[in-house]
Amino acid sequence: MISGEGAGRVIVVDDEPDLRDTVAEYLSMNGLRVERAGDGAELDLRLAEGPADLIVLDLRMPGEDGLSIARRLRAEGDIGILMLTAADELVDRIVGLEMGADDYVMKPVDLRELLARVRAVLRRRRAPALPAGPAAGEGAAAGMVVFGRCRLDLEAHRLYGPDGAEIPMTAMEFDLLRAFAENPNRVLSRDRLLDLAHNRDWEPFDRSIDVRVTRLRKKIEDDPAKPQVIKTVRGAGYVFATARPRV
Repeated sequence: MISGEGAGRVIVVDDEPDLRDTVAEYLSMNGLRVERAGDGAELDLRLAEGPADLIVLDLRMPGEDGLSIARRLRAEGDIGILMLTAADELVDRIVGLEMGADDYVMKPVDLRELLARVRAVLRRRRAPALPAGPAAGEGAAAGMVVFGRCRLDLEAHRLYGPDGAEIPMTAMEFDLLRAFAENPNRVLSRDRLLDLAHNRDWEPFDRSIDVRVTRLRKKIEDDPAKPQVIKTVRGAGYVFATARPRV
């Protein structure tokens, strides 16, 4: 677990040596512990040496591309993923978010923006771990919010299913659930959700909210195709529909 903003282990994965070295050196100069990898295989070697808190991942690489790596990393466990994408790769950015990436930065990379987003992801991911989730049927602890069949622990940044097992989610997904939890039965526009989730500096008309709401529905709804917990309000945004208080 991350103990401080600069304490997380970051691995920069890019097949372009100049860009990889520039990004790694800049992040290192600003107090982050950074390692480098030229492709997925080299990344696996770094991860075999110990877990990382965040992967800065280029999407367009020969061999195993970034989307495949992101999908594999997310399936294997809880790890932060920040994508590097070209400005004209809107589809790749959307697919990358669907794979569970926490954020993205467009090339050519602005190093100050990259540093800010890296720190934001690490900061959102910093939370005390719990030994286990609450078992089904047990009373929930203070700060636990019911989302359909799931329970969200606001203090520990953890989502639990009906069987008490933890359900993996990204830092941005947690921020969205927290925004909904703090505004029950209130219609929230996409712009407002971006404000509440601390990502208001994303580009205009960004579809990240829609992508993440779709992912969240698959986790918390009994029938994601007919959502009853996070509902769409046509032309206005989304609403967390519940008459139930925190338990």
